[in-house]
Amino acid sequence: MSDYAKPLPIPSPESEPFWAGTKKHLLKIQKCNECGETWFPPATLCPNCGSRNHRWIDAAGKGIIHSFVTYHRLYHKGWEGELPYVVAIVELVEGARMLANIVDIEANDVACDMSVQVKFDDVTDEVTIPKFQPT
Repeated sequence: MSDYAKPLPIPSPESEPFWAGTKKHLLKIQKCNECGETWFPPATLCPNCGSRNHRWIDAAGKGIIHSFVTYHRLYHKGWEGELPYVVAIVELVEGARMLANIVDIEANDVACDMSVQVKFDDVTDEVTIPKFQPT
């Protein structure tokens, strides 16, 4: 795992609970205690009502592909040998949307509204990245 060549996330104070969760293979998102909205990426305020009264919840890790793009061009050497690859907006069953790689499927077979589930990739001893695969 030490030869991982892709950029690694640097957790912020707002995102630390998310990354601590992925290390335990848990997908955590925020939920507002006032309006019930869920969201990602992490933030200090609810994007729906502006409340600071929110909590972290364990998401089911299931959703659908809302939108996606297939990369055919190499923009970073870390993805060398992986072209084409898919990056999608995944709408979780809880309602939040997150950006993630789609794996374990040919790029040409990915489609909007496809059901997916989280797959955790332990890329280093310290970092685990959530990706999604078809269900």
